[in-house]
Amino acid sequence: SLGVYGIIMGGWASNSKYPFLGSLRSAAQMVSYEVSIGLVIINVILLAGSMNLTSIVTQQEGMFWNWYAFGGGAGTWPTIAVMFPMAIIFFVSALAETNRPPFDLPEAESELVAGYQVEYSSTPYLLFMIGEYANIVFMCAMITLLFFGGWNPGVPQDWLDMLPGWLEQAIYLVTFLAKTVFWFCMIALVKAFVPRYRYDQLMRLGWKIFLPTSLVCVVVVAAWRVFAVGS
Repeated sequence: SLGVYGIIMGGWASNSKYPFLGSLRSAAQMVSYEVSIGLVIINVILLAGSMNLTSIVTQQEGMFWNWYAFGGGAGTWPTIAVMFPMAIIFFVSALAETNRPPFDLPEAESELVAGYQVEYSSTPYLLFMIGEYANIVFMCAMITLLFFGGWNPGVPQDWLDMLPGWLEQAIYLVTFLAKTVFWFCMIALVKAFVPRYRYDQLMRLGWKIFLPTSLVCVVVVAAWRVFAVGS
């Protein structure tokens, strides 16, 4: 959420109307999709019963069908009907949150001459880009941790426990990095084949589709936890 401040101040300090319009677009876009991301994360928290990322990943140990994107394994597997769409919504919202195509409206060159950072060059421009790409890596790590098992490679835990400790930790590290890089590549690939949205389409998708869908899914998962699995 703090990323909004840097973008607003960057556009305002440019002393030009087009970067300022780009920063306003970006702020509205990021705030809109943060709401959906928050509700999607609540679904995972309800299933895991914890807000600790380590606990969330630990509960996804074992085979890949224990990952929350696929329902979470024994006892909660029917929730795949809710959780897999939630993983997709999280990914699309991450695109909008980080101003990546097809949601790069603040940087639409045909309308706003490259957006909020157009007046900056050299080191200030570099800092904008570092912040943006660090945010992308962070979102890739979050979708890995919340929905796709984190550092768990998707094999029986007994197999890993039989290995030497250093080798087991190395497998965890390589697995987590590989998953994060995979999602980073997916974000990069979207730019190749998805056309840019109009701004009204962007807002409609966030407020009229993603927000109601994620809110309904929170109610469904909460009801499942209370009445089907037991709290």
